[in-house]
Amino acid sequence: MSLRINSPIPDLQVTTDQGSFGLHDWVGDSWAIIFSHPKDFTPVCTTEFGAVAQLAEEWAKRGTKVLGVSVDGVDEHTRWKSDIESFADAKANFPIVADNDLAMSKAFDMLPAEAYMPDGRTPADSATVRTVFIVAPDKQVKLSMTYPMTVGRNFGEILRALDALQTAAANGVATPANWVVGDDVIIPPAVSNEDATAKFGEYETVFPYLRRTSLPGK
Repeated sequence: MSLRINSPIPDLQVTTDQGSFGLHDWVGDSWAIIFSHPKDFTPVCTTEFGAVAQLAEEWAKRGTKVLGVSVDGVDEHTRWKSDIESFADAKANFPIVADNDLAMSKAFDMLPAEAYMPDGRTPADSATVRTVFIVAPDKQVKLSMTYPMTVGRNFGEILRALDALQTAAANGVATPANWVVGDDVIIPPAVSNEDATAKFGEYETVFPYLRRTSLPGK
């Protein structure tokens, strides 16, 4: 299965350090961030989990759940969380999937079907499991970003992208490069000038296909 934009995520039953559940039930009516890792007790991933823990209030403001994935077991996750919380000085209250059979990594198209868990496995064996998925309440992937093992993820950008996705979904607009909350938005080309005026009031026509406006009430 290849996951692309607007693909539904697989409704897998997963085991985590906080119990077992189905992914669709877990997402529920919320937005969700799923971020994956090639192994526990790795340096870059520890800093990333710490960053996610520190952003707990930001996820909550956006009605967004967070789910980590790593290709080790529950016992390793539990011990690793102690390091994560010590590093971040924050509680890691989100669950981490124990993907030690690689089922989720394969279902989410992060590893080839023939991938396996060799004895003495190193992070390099599952190096491609370094993806962030933003999932909407309709259970569809709305954005994905894949990183190499040497580059830590920018969770400020992930928050910005989440804001843009939620704004676009709620208002029927698009967002320009480097957009942040409060900036002008783009009126999609499919919206006529008459409908744009009715919905947004005044707007700026840069080109016939590029019209900028502020959101009503902003």
